[in-house]
Amino acid sequence: MSSAYTNEKNTLIMIALLKAHGIRNIIASPGTTNTAFVGSIQNDSFFRVFSSADERSAAYIACGMAADIGEPVVISCTGATASRNYVPGLTEAYYRKLPVLAITSTQTTSKIGHHIAQVIDRSVIQNDIAKLSVTLPVVKDENDFWDCEIKVNKALLELKRHGGGPVHINLPTTYSLPFQTKELPSCRVIERITRDDQFPHLAGRIAVFIGSHKPWTYTETQVLDRFCAVNNAVVFCDHTSGYRGKYRLLFALPAAQEMLDNSVCRPDIMIHIGEISGDYATLSMVGKQVWRVNEDGEIRDTFRKLRYVFEMPEKNFFEHYSHGTAETDIYLQTCQSRLDNLRSKIPELPFSNIWVASRLASRIPEGSIIHFGILNSLRSWNFFELPATVTSASNVGGFGIDGVLSSFVGSSLINKDKLYFCVLGDLAFFYDMNVLGNRHVGKNLRILLINNGTGTEFRQYNHHAAYFGEATNKFIAATGHYGNKSPVLVKHYAEDLGFEYLSASNKHEFDNLYDRFLTPRVTEKPIFFEVFTNSNEESLALNRIQNLELTTKMRVKALSKKLFGSNGIRVLKKVIKS
Repeated sequence: MSSAYTNEKNTLIMIALLKAHGIRNIIASPGTTNTAFVGSIQNDSFFRVFSSADERSAAYIACGMAADIGEPVVISCTGATASRNYVPGLTEAYYRKLPVLAITSTQTTSKIGHHIAQVIDRSVIQNDIAKLSVTLPVVKDENDFWDCEIKVNKALLELKRHGGGPVHINLPTTYSLPFQTKELPSCRVIERITRDDQFPHLAGRIAVFIGSHKPWTYTETQVLDRFCAVNNAVVFCDHTSGYRGKYRLLFALPAAQEMLDNSVCRPDIMIHIGEISGDYATLSMVGKQVWRVNEDGEIRDTFRKLRYVFEMPEKNFFEHYSHGTAETDIYLQTCQSRLDNLRSKIPELPFSNIWVASRLASRIPEGSIIHFGILNSLRSWNFFELPATVTSASNVGGFGIDGVLSSFVGSSLINKDKLYFCVLGDLAFFYDMNVLGNRHVGKNLRILLINNGTGTEFRQYNHHAAYFGEATNKFIAATGHYGNKSPVLVKHYAEDLGFEYLSASNKHEFDNLYDRFLTPRVTEKPIFFEVFTNSNEESLALNRIQNLELTTKMRVKALSKKLFGSNGIRVLKKVIKS
């Protein structure tokens, strides 16, 4: 008889994490579909396995056992209607908050609905038989492994969360034979920490990453500053983070560099707070571990390195780790030095959203609020710092282009004496332009429309769709729509709605007009500034600012590859010799 484990990776992950979370008591019911699981654990001395031929009885046995020992108990069954017999016992567990884990084995879920014997649909369960229900993937690659690992961790943690209760895991099998795996895979264990739990030790190089965040109070800022001072930590931000304390680093510029090793600035532990971030560049600054802090306590593995989830207010977390005396801020100095050095190397850029940001960001009037369109506008302005009193935001929640103007207008209605700016591209503008006809629109609006006529994101040199070159314009991008960069379409619309209209198609025209756009008081009319750029210069500007460390040799190599293909250097040498 084999003492090895199944080769099915989802089952191996399940077993490895059961052991890591200390769950050993299992009630197994006979069957074929759960052979991969039961055949693997029955010879593993870590587990205490009991048999119950009646699934209904097995669930109640688990209830009695869980109630007595106060620990999770696993029940395992085969396919067909076996799992239906768990319903009474799981109902009991639900209303008594008993940690019973029902692992219902199944054939691959793709077979559901095709009249295949013993295959039933478990994708929807009753409201009161489990706190959480997940279906594991059949693991074929790294993404499947990550998905499975996260789902199992999430399910096991839910058994004791908020008082505890039953949880359901649907475990597909491919009936693999033989059982040959000698060692379980190394799986990442995620733990949830509440205010009453013992906190893990915090050590090493520490960075706080802030996604989009609600407005910060003075006290909250002071608490985070104190945490950074004690722990030699830094705070990676973008224009949706909101934090304006001493340790703020608008770090998109260094993080976006394609030819720069940022290991000296990469943390050992990243504290993740806030919600979704549109700062794709700084997301790459993740270190060895991520600790997520949020009152919702949910498993959000943005960086795929999550180790702990702290279900508590940020203030409680930062205060807990703020005991002691500040010793050094060398990490902040190192990161700030790199940021300053790169800013000093920014060359003259092509006429583009990035160039406009370089001209305007530091000049936005004090006390203003600015909204950014997602992707190109937010990314472009994340390279440049705003004045400390300027508040910024972007619709990175749903991350759609369809509502930035409406959100901007809604914000502006709160205080008609405050200036509100909005920077967005042509697609985002035409999606949402109707809101400018709303009768509540005030004089305090300043709209900066970067009209490249195509949705330039799809034409950026590093975008997935750039593979198609000019053919991207046919149907992948949005070239030719909405007036095809008409010089009068938006002008008439804006003026007819009572806006003062400005436009620029080059740097000289822009420099002659931007002072008016930045008038630091509410003017007689709201102001609309349309700036016409093209996708080639937009892409070139992005390429240049993300390759500030590119040496002359690297530039020649990159250019030769672009002109002559993968053998560019060799071809170029031949051309020079001839």
